[in-house]
This record gives sequence, C-alpha cells and structure tokens, in this order.
Amino acid sequence: MPGRHAARLLATGVGAAQALPLPGQRQRARRARRAQGLAVAAQARGGRDTGIPAKRGGTRHRRSMTPPEDSDAHVAHPRAVRSFVTRAGRMTVGQARALSELGPRYVLPYDSNTPDLIAACAHLAGAGGQNHFKTVLEIGFGMGQATAHIAALKPDTLFIGCEVHEPGVGALLKLVDALQLANVRILQHDAVEVLRHMIAPGTLDGIHIFFPDPWPKKRHHKRRLIQPAFVHELALRLAPGGYLHCATDWQPYAEQMLAVLSGEPLLANTADGYAPRPDYRPLTKFELRGLRLGHGVWDLVFRKQ
Repeated sequence: MPGRHAARLLATGVGAAQALPLPGQRQRARRARRAQGLAVAAQARGGRDTGIPAKRGGTRHRRSMTPPEDSDAHVAHPRAVRSFVTRAGRMTVGQARALSELGPRYVLPYDSNTPDLIAACAHLAGAGGQNHFKTVLEIGFGMGQATAHIAALKPDTLFIGCEVHEPGVGALLKLVDALQLANVRILQHDAVEVLRHMIAPGTLDGIHIFFPDPWPKKRHHKRRLIQPAFVHELALRLAPGGYLHCATDWQPYAEQMLAVLSGEPLLANTADGYAPRPDYRPLTKFELRGLRLGHGVWDLVFRKQ
C-alpha cells in the first residue's frame, strides 16, 4: 500500500519530477524564510532616516536594544528597577520586511540630546513647519492594533508610540502601511528614558497606557509602571487640560492605579472612580475573551488641572 505522501501524489496526479515537498522540507523552508526576514531586519536597524533633521556636526543614534542591566550604565539618571523585561521574540517575514522598508520613515531614534521631541516633529504637520497636530504619547502599544485604530479615527493627532518589543514594532508598521497613516511615529526604547530626556514639560495633549504588565506577584509590585514618581513625571509633560488614560484587566493593579493617580495633585479624575471606556479605545480580542469569561476591565481618565 502506498504511503501517505505517495497517496497524495497519486490523488493529485503529480509525477515524481513534480513531487510535493515533504513535511520536513516545508519546515526547513519556513525556517529559512524566517531567517531571511530576520537578516533583513538586522540590516535595517542601523542608519535610519526618520524624517527628523540631524543636528549639525552630530551623528544619529541607533535604537537601544541593549539588555536592561547594560543600558542603565549610560543613562544620566539610572533606574534601579525596570517595568519590563526585554525578551527575544519571533518576527514574521512580514514584520521584518515592514521594519526594513518602513522603519526609516516611521521609527525615530532615541537621542537624549533631543530634549523636545514634539518640536522636532513639527515639520510632520506640513508646509511652514507649523505643528497643528495634537500629540499623544502611548507607552507600550503591544502589537499596535489599538494605536492604529485610534490614529485612523483622529488624523489631526500625532501618536508617538513607545515599545521595546520588536515584533510589535513590525506589526504596527504593517498596520500603518495598510491604513496609510501619516500621523504615527515609533520609538523602540524604554518609555521612562524617552519621557525624561526627549519630552519637554507641557508638550503632550494626552498619554495612553493600555494594559501594562500587572506584575501580579507581591515581590514584583515595585516593577509596576504606575508609581507616584513616574505619574508625577507624566503629569509634568502634559499641557494644561491634557489627559492621562490608563486601562488594566487586573483589579489589584486598577486599585493601585486609582490610588496613585488620585494622589497626584496636578491631576483630577474625570469620573467618580473608574471611567467608562471611551469610544475611541477599541475592544481587543484578548479583552473580548476576558469579558466573555466574566473578567473585568478598568479604565481611568485623569486630566491635568
């Protein structure tokens, strides 16, 4: 009796010279394509042209991809604790291609010598160098679905997303290309360092922090992003009337967020406790699944007084 692969050939009428690839051959081919995509992405990481004019006599900085324990050695105000862990993730060929082809236009370099990133992006608004955009900083955009959705709804707002996860950067670039979004820029770097060294006080119209890592174990609570000192820095970067929108599906973290945000004197709650989900924030597949299982989601929207 012919084997399974031979039976497929007989059923399809394919001759020996046109034999279908064996499962092992298909796996090797997929691995080769993935390796090719990663190689393309690696070549694209250096020397990006982001559209921000370089300073005279200066050089462009490559995006920091050093491990957390190494990168702090070169920071003016090193942080003892990080709210994220940089893990190597698999990139699809499409994500790698997007990073290679679109990164030079949409991915901005981290540069601690650029103290006002918003002013540096002013030329993105069009002729005359006048920035008519409102500007929103998103911290940790994941795979970028919410970022792209909101950017499409608000073409008059410039969205600057910070994300350290490279596959997520590639995924958002694919969405930016598919939706032809001109109002999205990306920084693949620690958002705390970006905030401290590249965002001037009073320049942001909004800040989005959706579903940050809850660090559920008690000994890891110090790693949570929403802490009093960091929230104060966020509030300083907001313009008067600017807003901070946080969302989480972890109730203990939601309670901590509410306490910390309520304790910041520069911010005022727009609701009596937790806020209803604003229409602009889409429901993700993960969130919908959680809601079907009875899990809660908590939004918090505070505005600078």
